[in-house]
Amino acid sequence: MCGICGEVRTDGQVSLATLERINGAMQSRGPDAAGVYAQGGLAFGHRRLSILDLSAAAQQPMLDPDLGLGIVFNGCIYNFKELRSELTAKGYRFFSHGDTEVILKAYHAWGTGCVRRFKGMFAFALWERDSGRVVLARDRLGIKPLYYTEAQGRFRFASSMPALLAGGDVDTALDPVGLHHYFSFHAAVPAPRTVLRGVKKLEPATLLTIEPDGRQRRERYWSFEVGESRPGDRSLSEQDWVEVLSDSLTRAVDRRRVADVPVGVLLSGGLDSSLLVALLSRLGHHDIRSFAIGFEAVGEHAGDEFHYSDIVAKTFATDHQQIRIPQERALDALPGAIAAMSEPMVSHDAVAFYLLSAEVSKHVKVVQSGQGADEVFGGYSWYPRFLTSNDPVQDYQRAYLDWRHSDLERLLAPDLVGEDESLQFVERFFAARDGASAIDKVLQIDAEIMMVDDPVKRVDNMTMASGLEARVPFLDHEVVELAARIPADLKVRDGGKYILKEAARCLLPAHVIDRPKGYFPVPALRYLRGPFLDFVRGVLSAEPARTRGLYRRDFIAHMLARPEAEMSPKGHSRLWQAALLEAWLQTNGI
Repeated sequence: MCGICGEVRTDGQVSLATLERINGAMQSRGPDAAGVYAQGGLAFGHRRLSILDLSAAAQQPMLDPDLGLGIVFNGCIYNFKELRSELTAKGYRFFSHGDTEVILKAYHAWGTGCVRRFKGMFAFALWERDSGRVVLARDRLGIKPLYYTEAQGRFRFASSMPALLAGGDVDTALDPVGLHHYFSFHAAVPAPRTVLRGVKKLEPATLLTIEPDGRQRRERYWSFEVGESRPGDRSLSEQDWVEVLSDSLTRAVDRRRVADVPVGVLLSGGLDSSLLVALLSRLGHHDIRSFAIGFEAVGEHAGDEFHYSDIVAKTFATDHQQIRIPQERALDALPGAIAAMSEPMVSHDAVAFYLLSAEVSKHVKVVQSGQGADEVFGGYSWYPRFLTSNDPVQDYQRAYLDWRHSDLERLLAPDLVGEDESLQFVERFFAARDGASAIDKVLQIDAEIMMVDDPVKRVDNMTMASGLEARVPFLDHEVVELAARIPADLKVRDGGKYILKEAARCLLPAHVIDRPKGYFPVPALRYLRGPFLDFVRGVLSAEPARTRGLYRRDFIAHMLARPEAEMSPKGHSRLWQAALLEAWLQTNGI
């Protein structure tokens, strides 16, 4: 795990000073080492978090002079040992013991098709010394980020948007379409867009090849279709699906144990993280380190789920640590959490992951986390209604969109509101899957689009802010492919994640499985009061906010006067969403 960056120029030499500035802005992603390489119109940088092959031989940028290849790589290829053996049998010789060199040899042996052999999370840039060709790749589910900006004769990329901004010469004008998506989709802006006109992100499961003359070629190398079955699937019983799922999850958790450092678990006490602990225990993983975080309650809204995480920790005898966060510490952490965001993220649990990661990184460098299970296995409360929906577009708007277009017309400056871009996005997405059922369309858009740019991105950003690698077994691409084949009713039945709960029954106590669904709670950001409301008021009344003119001042005044009057369909604060975007822009000097 680390941060990568680079620049490709067709009009002259690269600036090594600019690259070092970009690389330096990602120090938290890779605190253990740094390196840069430049030659002619190519330059690459890397920040290292040492997890596999701790020796200097695995330092990046990694060059293989015999093959004429170089690479900067962020992530982990979990099956690298199997691939290494296969490549060794082909006659390749290795000078290191980690996964980075395996990518180089795999590319030489199989070309860009090598990515289809990788089981893991990754974003990398690989270059050919003799041809000058550069290849960028992002993993299937977009677990590892890759942002880029283009100008005449120049292509520049990095693992985070703030790092790109640190390099300068970026168009920071707000993108009205990206803004519309940010407010509508709970801060998820589907790739390739971001909220800034001059910054894009490489789509998941995508290869981007840049030729020496600047020509670009994109290839999507993987996809999945929810509801698409294989021969024999219709004959499978519920128990058959349970057994197949249990085996697939066990393999996914086992793969993510590969490391030369200890591996822990972020244990919320919910089904997903509890199941990870149970599977690790069944695999014989001894001395499991588990970590749970809690905040002060607000009114009747609890700020922790320690009761359940304690049950799981005791059941599996983990080395468990409770992390209790007083309100003042959560408030103090807000600027740091916002600075750690590659893009503005409205979910109030971002600060929870930020604080949790800061504590956990003192003990381990790698954790497994349960993100993605809700989207992949149908865990959200609004899913069952789509089993009988006759108008999935409108029903999805009512269930999911934080702001409707008419709401945004009240909030945003007139020049930033055009068409109903977000509803049109949903319409196009669903129309492209004309033969799918309503529920399968919704599960598809959530797993393919919303999950990538909300919970997955959030966990990466907040853990990497403390140099902590988070691995997500529920996003193993083989698990996702399997889940897509499982009939929708077996996923959303009985409050959601039915089939996952059934798979867990032989591993977890029933009261952990059948408990009411919880969330990673930070009540003070859901119900803005006291110093948290003062923080928001300060952001929205600051000189940059007044000068920017992003919002209609009368509507901001209305929300500040009645903070809980404007809540999204899912019960999130619209005031916080508006303030968070403005705070992120100010933090990044925009």
